[in-house]
Amino acid sequence: EKRTMTLIEKNGYHDSVYINAAKIFQGIHTEKRKDRILVRYGDDSVSPRLTFKDEYSQRVSYELAFNALKYQDLLEEILLDSCVYPCQSIPDELTSLLVVMLYDLQDRKFQARDIFDEEDPVAEVRKIEGYLHSFRTKLAAALARCRIKHDALSIEYILPETIRKQEQRASALPLCVWINTYKISLQDVFRDLEKKGFTRVETVSDFDRYTYCVDQHCHDVLVFPSSLKEELLNLDLFADCKLLLQ
Repeated sequence: EKRTMTLIEKNGYHDSVYINAAKIFQGIHTEKRKDRILVRYGDDSVSPRLTFKDEYSQRVSYELAFNALKYQDLLEEILLDSCVYPCQSIPDELTSLLVVMLYDLQDRKFQARDIFDEEDPVAEVRKIEGYLHSFRTKLAAALARCRIKHDALSIEYILPETIRKQEQRASALPLCVWINTYKISLQDVFRDLEKKGFTRVETVSDFDRYTYCVDQHCHDVLVFPSSLKEELLNLDLFADCKLLLQ
């Protein structure tokens, strides 16, 4: 059976990812002036304890938290406009979880998340998930109104132009990948990639579609074109953590 690392990402995350992303977001969210606070996030004076199952869970937890931070104003506007927030049954301490799960829900076009049999359910995650799911029609309508107000084809166009340009530059950067030499040798990686149709070239300037090169300074780091991210994450090399995306 083929293993992938993108299946979870496209259909939702494990409960532990949402909890960790919420803890990260709690510590980095933008604080508003007291006279402008409409959404309250509770106490963030204590540094949270983060427990990650593996490198992939750590990466997606931080990605989810920083995506929620990037769209914090929009997500708060959606919660308020849809009257989903405030809610007496959801304490301020769970607002960060509400926001990160709302970002993920809209990213999945408000479709239900896949539940994984092997994971331990987290009560707070299931509570917030059920609450958001019950209001998904109102949330989708509020998002549509925001897009109409900003004349935006997607939420990316609601971001300030400076941030959009930064993201465009970042998305064009080559992908750096560490070889996990505890699990596989460099030569075995080269052979495996060759079987998958990849060609090794000398430098990034020689990049074509399915090409890669070895970093000039770190012999256990490979560099790939940015356009190959999804295809790379579908390789068994990544599912088995023999290659680690940076």
